Amino acid sequence: MAEEDVVPKTFRALVEGADRKFARVRDFPSYGRAQGQHYFHKVFKAYMRLWKYQQENRAQLVKAGLNRWEIGEIAGRIGQLYFGQYMRTSEARFLVESYVFYEAILKRRYFEGCEVKDLRIRFKELRFYARFLLVSLILNRTEMVKVVVEKLRALVDDCKANFRETNFKEWKLVVQEILCFINIDTTFTIPSSRPFRYCAILDNHPNSVPYVARFHAKKVVKFRDAVLMSYHRNEVKFAELTLDAYRMMQCLEWEPSGSFYQNHPAEPKENGVAADYSAASGLIDMNLAADMTDPTLPPNPRKAILYRPSVTHLIAVMATICEELPPESIMLVYLSASGKPGHINASHVETSGGSRRTRKSMLASHNSLERNCSAPESHVNGVKESSDYYDHYLWLGPKGNGGSSNLYPGDIIPFTRRPLFLIIDSDNSHAFKVLHGAERGEKAALLLSPLRPILKDPSTADISQNGSQFTFFLTAPLQAFCQMVGFSLSDSDMEVLNTAESILSTAFSKWEVILCKSPSLDLVWAQVLSDPFLRRLIVRFVFCRAVLSAISLSEGSDQYLPLCLPQLPNSLSPKSDVVQSSVSQLADHLKVSHCFHFADT
Repeated sequence: MAEEDVVPKTFRALVEGADRKFARVRDFPSYGRAQGQHYFHKVFKAYMRLWKYQQENRAQLVKAGLNRWEIGEIAGRIGQLYFGQYMRTSEARFLVESYVFYEAILKRRYFEGCEVKDLRIRFKELRFYARFLLVSLILNRTEMVKVVVEKLRALVDDCKANFRETNFKEWKLVVQEILCFINIDTTFTIPSSRPFRYCAILDNHPNSVPYVARFHAKKVVKFRDAVLMSYHRNEVKFAELTLDAYRMMQCLEWEPSGSFYQNHPAEPKENGVAADYSAASGLIDMNLAADMTDPTLPPNPRKAILYRPSVTHLIAVMATICEELPPESIMLVYLSASGKPGHINASHVETSGGSRRTRKSMLASHNSLERNCSAPESHVNGVKESSDYYDHYLWLGPKGNGGSSNLYPGDIIPFTRRPLFLIIDSDNSHAFKVLHGAERGEKAALLLSPLRPILKDPSTADISQNGSQFTFFLTAPLQAFCQMVGFSLSDSDMEVLNTAESILSTAFSKWEVILCKSPSLDLVWAQVLSDPFLRRLIVRFVFCRAVLSAISLSEGSDQYLPLCLPQLPNSLSPKSDVVQSSVSQLADHLKVSHCFHFADT
C-alpha cells in the first residue's frame, strides 16, 4: 500500500466503523435509565477518534478528495448523537452540544457549494436543516429557527426545480409544519414572554421560599422521571414533537439563569488569524458548550416523550420507568388524547362572551352527553366493580375504534404500586376519577382536565390548531388566560404584560404559603410540595380551576371545570377570597372583568 493511501484508507475505515456503531445506538429506545449507555460511550469514542483523525490529517485527506459535505456529515452525526442522548437523559448540556455542532455546520457552509445534480447530498442537507430546526426549537433559539426555516424552504424550492422527477411532497409538509408551529408557539409570537422552563429568578417567589424550605411532610418523594404523550388527530407538531408535549417537556426543565441562550460561539482562530472555512475544515471546538451551560442547576427530570404510541407501547414504557424508578421517587405521567370517537368535538365550546341565556342553552344542549360521561359508578356493597375501570377510555389510534387502541383507567392501576402524579388532558378525563381509591399501593395525585374548553373565540378551541387549553394553563398560565378571554398580547404591551405577570407571581406566592401552612393538606400533595416543578403545576392548577369556575355558570358547568384528587384544601377553592381576589385583580388589570361572574366577597 502506497504511503499516500494509508491516511485516506484509515479515514474511510474509521468512518465505516463509527457509522456501524451509530446505527446500533440510534435504534435504542429513548427511555429507561440503563438503555444503551454502554453503546453510547462506544459510538461517542469512535466519533471522537474519527474527528481528531480528520483534523490531524486534513491536508492529506483534502488532497485525496475529501469533500466539505463529508466533514459536515460527520459533524451532523455527532450532533445527532448528542441530541439522542439529551432525549434519553434530559441533560441540557447534551442539547447545547448538539446545537454547537449544527450551528457550526451552518456557519461554515459545509453543504453549500455541492454539485446541484447530486440528489443524495441534497437529501443529506435537507435532513440536516430539519434536525437543526428541532434542536433550535427546543433551545428556544427563535432567531436561528427563522434563519433555518428560510434556508430549508429555499432548498426545497431549489430541489423541486432541479429534480423534477423526484417527489418532495414530504419536505413541503415539513416546511408547513414548522411554519404552523412557530405561528402558534408564544415563544415566537410574544418573544418577551416568560419561558416555559422553570426559571429560578422568576418562579422562586421570595415570600414563599422560607415556608417551602421549612416545610416537612411525613414523607417526601423526589420527582425523577416523566412520561409525556400527546395523541390527537391533525395536532400541531414538528417532526415527532407535538405542541402540547413541547410545552410540557419545557415546563419540566430548568431555565439556565445565565445568558447562554444569547451566547454565540466565537469564531475559532488559527495562529491569531480568523480561520478560513472556504476549504475543507473540521475545526469545531467540542468543549465550547461547557461555557454555555449552567452548572449551578439541579439535573432535569428524565422525560420519555412518546409520539402517537400504541397502547401496548405506552404501557411498556411506563412499566420500564416504573421498574427502574429509584426508591422514594415519583413518576409523572402526562396523557393528552381524545376520548370515545362519539364524543362531541372540542370545537363545540362555551364562549366567554354573549348572553347568559345563550350560554344556558348551550349547557342544556350538552346535558345528555354529560350524564353519559359522568354516569354514576356501579357499586356492590360499596366496592367499585371492575367494569367501572373499563367503561371509558382514551383513544390512541388511527381512524376506527378498535379495542386495542383504547387506554382504560384500569390500565393505569398497576402503576399505582409506586408514587404516581397523573395528568389527564382529554374530553373524557373525568372517567379517570375511578382511579382515586383504587390504587394498589400508593395513593395517586390526579389532575384531570375539563371535558370542554371555554374560549371567547371558539375557533381557537381546536386542539389541532392551538393545542389544549388545560395544558396551556399548566405551562403558560398568563398566555392561556389571555387566549381564553380574547386579550391580544404583544411586545407593545410590555408594561401591561409585566404587571400581569407580577399579579400572578404574587398570587402563586400566597398560595404556596397556604399550602405549606394548611393542616388539611393531603399527604399526596404534601410529599411533592418541596419539588419546584410539581409545586408549580399545583398552583397553576388552582389558578386554572378558579378562572374556569368564575367564567362558567354554576348550572351544569362541571364539564367545563378541571378536577384534582385528592382534594386540595378548601382555603384554595375557587370561591375562597384569596383565590378569587387574585383572579379578579388580573381580570380588572386586563379590562376583561365583564367575562367573569365573581361571587360577592
